[in-house]
Amino acid sequence: MTQETPDARKTPAVLFVCSKNGGKSQVAAGLMKQLAGGAVTVYSAGTKPGKSLNPQAVESLTELGIDITGEHPKPVTAEVLDAVDAVIVLGTEAKLEPHEGTRFEVWETDEPSERGIEGMERMRLVRDDIQARVQTLYAELTGN
Repeated sequence: MTQETPDARKTPAVLFVCSKNGGKSQVAAGLMKQLAGGAVTVYSAGTKPGKSLNPQAVESLTELGIDITGEHPKPVTAEVLDAVDAVIVLGTEAKLEPHEGTRFEVWETDEPSERGIEGMERMRLVRDDIQARVQTLYAELTGN
């Protein structure tokens, strides 16, 4: 019988979900990957994956030195749901049932377009809202 040391915990894993997996969930995943530097396993997916990434989402991360150009929209899979400790749904458009035994949150992210703010100004506000939430989640998942 082997004994694990208290600090031999597995790396926490998180799945960020939005409907198309082209914008908000990709932004959240990119921000978490940069912040965690490998301390958290990060996935993103969509309930109805689109065909491509939102160019403004990509640009908003490029402004922070984060490159997600190699990413593409992916569907939510049972394998990923089984592998993660937390599922974060961004926005209210994507519908997903909570997975038993997994932390499940819906982040009703800032939607500047409701205030008439569009384009890159809108995407920066969305990114900044998600970034603050990602920082809190990172601290909760890692204890840092």
